[in-house]
Amino acid sequence: MTPSRRPIPLTPRNQTNRSNTRLLIGILCLIASGCTSVPAEPTRSATRTAPARALPSFRPKAPAPTIVGKSAIVLDARSGRVLHSKAADTRRAVASTQKLLTALVVLDRGNINDRVTVAKSDTWVEPTKIYLRAGQSYRKADLVAALLVRSGNDIARCLARNHSGSQEAFATAMNAKARRLGMRHSHFKNPHGLTAAGQYSTARDLGILGLAAYHNRTIRSFTRIKKLPFRFADGRKTTFTNTNKVLHRSPYCNGLKTGYTKASGRCLISSGKNGSREVVVVVIGSTTSSIWNDSQKLLNWGLGVGS
Repeated sequence: MTPSRRPIPLTPRNQTNRSNTRLLIGILCLIASGCTSVPAEPTRSATRTAPARALPSFRPKAPAPTIVGKSAIVLDARSGRVLHSKAADTRRAVASTQKLLTALVVLDRGNINDRVTVAKSDTWVEPTKIYLRAGQSYRKADLVAALLVRSGNDIARCLARNHSGSQEAFATAMNAKARRLGMRHSHFKNPHGLTAAGQYSTARDLGILGLAAYHNRTIRSFTRIKKLPFRFADGRKTTFTNTNKVLHRSPYCNGLKTGYTKASGRCLISSGKNGSREVVVVVIGSTTSSIWNDSQKLLNWGLGVGS
């Protein structure tokens, strides 16, 4: 049975025009190298190089707020400028925040309206999961949306196997994508973020990932959904509540992805907009009682809210 629910806004595979794509790649590479300014995009004329110019970005006057989280970074989403960082290059487990990378890899191949059939092995995973059943068929778009809103680990396994044939092959694709984005201090072993030896990232690398996801219109449209109606292939209906509590309580937040394991602590990649100001915030290794306040304080600070 074909799942049916409120339509999700979709865009073509090429989410931005070539100019914006080249500029985003430049921003991500500069962040990875620790630079804080972005050069102008080259003109079409190859005879001479245009002088460098920095994209405008807002710099808060007040010092960044103190947070509980062990690592953090705040990025201007338009220029890529690092506004604040805390232990941003320390390697840590990052849990389900890496599902943003899973989504990017999945959306790089095929059509978003392609059908995906669940295999029995896709269900062999610990909670959190939405309890997909073997043999069921879903539209890829519906699974990616549920992956990012509800964070189902069985969805991650299903999409990974459908993309690459196995979890191991998909991890290879994740690492290749991470390298292309400029994530130089990350290594991924699975599509869902459950703890695995040798799997890690950093706040800076997650900032790069967050910017790539933020500038992907499909992912951005999914991660801003607060309540997602979902229909299972057998006709059952439910509504998934977005796991990002900052999205529910802040009028400025418009995404992106939560994460939690005992090894990682509470993690959140969040994004926000206030007029012409846009930021991406990463917090890793916070606590259940602090992660939302940590993230919202940095988000408000980066956006100039209350200043």
